[in-house]
Amino acid sequence: MQRTKRQARRIGIGIIGGTILVAGIIMVPYPGPGWLTVFAGLAILATEFAWAQSILDRAQKYYNAWRAWLKRQHFLVQWLFIALTGLVVVLTLWLLNVYGLLADFFNVPWLWVHSPLF
Repeated sequence: MQRTKRQARRIGIGIIGGTILVAGIIMVPYPGPGWLTVFAGLAILATEFAWAQSILDRAQKYYNAWRAWLKRQHFLVQWLFIALTGLVVVLTLWLLNVYGLLADFFNVPWLWVHSPLF
């Protein structure tokens, strides 16, 4: 009985932590708590899985090193990174047809805002 409860707990934590982790990975390029969500998902998984703790420790180390490196760079490099991040957001929203849906909703006849994928 105790083993079954333990196994059910591990499965539940795996599903919840995995879902939060995947959501965080999807949110990383967008404004908001992407990295925080990734680390939260890993922290949840780390309560039951040693491999997740190892990945969490390594990810925190690299994330902190990357942030420190970016802070040491010239402001133009920092702004270039922000601009490229913004470009990724705009392109993915276009590919997911968000602009096309908004154009259809507001009855705007711009065909170029529609994604080539939809």
